[in-house]
Amino acid sequence: MLLRCGLGLCWRPAWGPAAGRQRAFSTTHSACSKNRRLRQKRALSEKQLTRYFVDHRRVRVVGGRGGEGGQSFYSEPRKIFGGPDGGNGGDGGHVILKADQQIKSLSSVLSFYQGFHGERGGSKNCYGANGACVYVKVPVGTLVKEDGVTVADLTQHGEEYVAAYGGAGGKGNRFFLSNEKRAPTLFTPGEPGQERVLHLELKTTAHAGLVGFPNAGKSSLLRALSNAKPAVAAYPFTTLNPHVGIVHYEDYEQVAVADIPGLIRGAHQNRGLGIAFLRHIERCCFLLYVVDLSVSQPWIQLQDLKYELEQYKEGLSARPCVVIGNKIDLAESRINLPLLKEKIDDRVIALSALTGDNLEELLLHLKELYDTYVKIEQSQGQSPVKW
Repeated sequence: MLLRCGLGLCWRPAWGPAAGRQRAFSTTHSACSKNRRLRQKRALSEKQLTRYFVDHRRVRVVGGRGGEGGQSFYSEPRKIFGGPDGGNGGDGGHVILKADQQIKSLSSVLSFYQGFHGERGGSKNCYGANGACVYVKVPVGTLVKEDGVTVADLTQHGEEYVAAYGGAGGKGNRFFLSNEKRAPTLFTPGEPGQERVLHLELKTTAHAGLVGFPNAGKSSLLRALSNAKPAVAAYPFTTLNPHVGIVHYEDYEQVAVADIPGLIRGAHQNRGLGIAFLRHIERCCFLLYVVDLSVSQPWIQLQDLKYELEQYKEGLSARPCVVIGNKIDLAESRINLPLLKEKIDDRVIALSALTGDNLEELLLHLKELYDTYVKIEQSQGQSPVKW
């Protein structure tokens, strides 16, 4: 029976056993399909996210083989000795790594890639088609190493690196025509493509890096500054992967802030999460040290953090920075704040990531650090990192 569904006419059973089992939507009317509820994509937990976030990968790349040259002779009525006309083979395709800003992890990169082979040369001096190149999208900030030596650093969106060149195509018998050989039958096969084993390492590219001990409030602070949603809980090592949040300003400038997993004493010796995430701090232009003001002697945390960074890479702790005293809403924090300012020379911004107190001061100072970074890069003739 033909019934009206509110959006048009569609077929539905009005009687019989199927009448009680009405469908949520009609399959015969396109407008009725809009009544379906779209499945919401569930938010991944931090442990589930570790299976998707990969910051190192071993890849074997092989260029495509070149096509072999053709062997043929020109044949036409009343022209017996037409001569050789075998064309050259096509070149093999390359394997190219391309930095893409939409890719955030190396999890989509496979362990083996090979370029397409070139086609064989044809008759009538026709060249074989070249093999298509294989493009592998990698995140911005990917470091390419071969035998421990850095061969490429993809830091800009759209930047490309030829990981493996395709082989050259073979020569057809037309290529070997000479005064001595008027009817050559010789042709050469295509050359094999280049084969390499590369190690890809991802270093998160961000303007600012949140550095601190576990449970210092880095993830809560990133939630307060941006729309990023890292996991927050009352136990250490809640954050197992770097998270990047974008801070938007009125002049349409965007500052990227990276939440680095918590460091502990001896991290440069591979303790705790070790040096697996220390390399993500190398790309940061300036650092935000997050210190828990509620613990006794909070300046010891800052000393330990700078020591771990300096042991990992010399000069890393000397970058422009600001000390953020978190959890100012607690009574112990108000007592330790003047003691912290006396012990250190760096600027201290006291705030509460939970309640949002004094976040404006941090946002203004973050913009000042970013503007200083842009001026320095432009004065040196370099283009600053933009998000």
